[in-house]
Amino acid sequence: MQKTVSLHEAKLYEKLEEKKVKCTACKWYCTIPEGKTGLCSIRGNKDGKLYLLVYGKAAAVHIDPIEKKPLFHFMPGTDILSIGTYGCNFGCEFCQNWEISQTTKHEKMKDMSNQFSNVISMINNGSHDLPPKEVVELCERHRIKSIAFTYNEPSIWSEYAHDIMKEAKKKGIKGIYVSSGYETKEVMDYMRGFIDAINIDLKAFSEETYRKVCKTRLSCVLDTIKEVSGKGIWIEITTLIIPTLNDSDEELEGIAKFIASVDKSIPWHVTSFHPDYKMRDKPNTPPKTLMRAHDIGKKMGLKYVYTGNIPGLKYENTYCPACKETIIMRHGMSVTENRLKEGKCPLCKERIEGEWG
Repeated sequence: MQKTVSLHEAKLYEKLEEKKVKCTACKWYCTIPEGKTGLCSIRGNKDGKLYLLVYGKAAAVHIDPIEKKPLFHFMPGTDILSIGTYGCNFGCEFCQNWEISQTTKHEKMKDMSNQFSNVISMINNGSHDLPPKEVVELCERHRIKSIAFTYNEPSIWSEYAHDIMKEAKKKGIKGIYVSSGYETKEVMDYMRGFIDAINIDLKAFSEETYRKVCKTRLSCVLDTIKEVSGKGIWIEITTLIIPTLNDSDEELEGIAKFIASVDKSIPWHVTSFHPDYKMRDKPNTPPKTLMRAHDIGKKMGLKYVYTGNIPGLKYENTYCPACKETIIMRHGMSVTENRLKEGKCPLCKERIEGEWG
C-alpha cells in the first residue's frame, strides 16, 4: 500500500493577514506565505493554516544507550528509544545527520514555486509511519523508560513529540530533547511536563562561526541555555571540537566560562569531530585536543567535563568534584561500573548533581 502524508495542523503558530502564518516553533519565528514552508522545510502553509509535514513520520528509530545522547547524569546505564524525522532550522556544514536534517531543504529548492508539495513527496518516499501510540508500544515491548527526540532538531516537530509524550507519561516514560538550542518560550510552555532532560549543542563561541558555518545565531542559543537552566529540566551541553574552527584556548575558555556562569554543575561534553557533509577538509579531532578542552573546562570551574567519541580516555568517567573518587566508570557509551549511592559519592558523601532514576 502506498504511504501518504496525512496533514496535521500545527499548534505552534499564529495566523496573519493574506493567508500568511507566523511559526512559533523556533527562534526564527518564520513568516510563511501560503504554499511555502519555513526555513526548517517541514512546517508548511496550506490555505492559511500551518501544518507539520512530518507528524507520525519517522526517518530514524533506534534503541541506544542513553550515554550516546550524550547524557551522563540522567538515568545512566539505561537504554533509550531514539526517534528522528526530517528537516532542521540550522544549516551546519559539519552536520553528521545531514541525510535527514538537510535533504528536505535540497528537495524544496528544486522548485521554489511548489515547496510544500515537493517536501511532502520527499517525506512520503523516505519515512515510515510511526504514530505516537506505536512509539510508546515500542518502549513497553523493550522495557525502555525514556524517549529521545534526536537526530534532527526536535523543536520544529514538537507537536509530534508532544503527542508521543502525552501517551508516554501515562506509562512513566521520560522525554529528552537533543537540540541545537533554538527553543522558543512557546515551545517550552507547550512541552512543559513532557520533557525531563535536554542536551543542547553549543557549537562554537563566535557569532561569525554560527552565521557562516551554522547559518544561524549564537546569541539565541545562549539565551535558550539560560532560559532552560533551573526550570526543572536536567540539562547537559555538548561541543563538537573541530580543528582550526572552534578549538582555540580562547574559544574553549569562552564556552566553559559561559556554562559556569549559568551553573557550574551543568555537564559539558567535548567530543571528537570527523569529516562529513560539506566539511571534509578538516582532520579528525586528536585526543590531546579533547584533554586540553577538559582541562580548560575544569579551570573555568565546571564540576563535570567529559570527553567523547574517542573511547578509552580517562575523562569519559564521572569523578567526585570534592574528593576526586571515580564514581561511574565508562568505556565509550557503556557504563562498566556505577558506584553512586543515593545520588552521592560513596567515599565522601558529596552530592552528585543529576537525575539518577
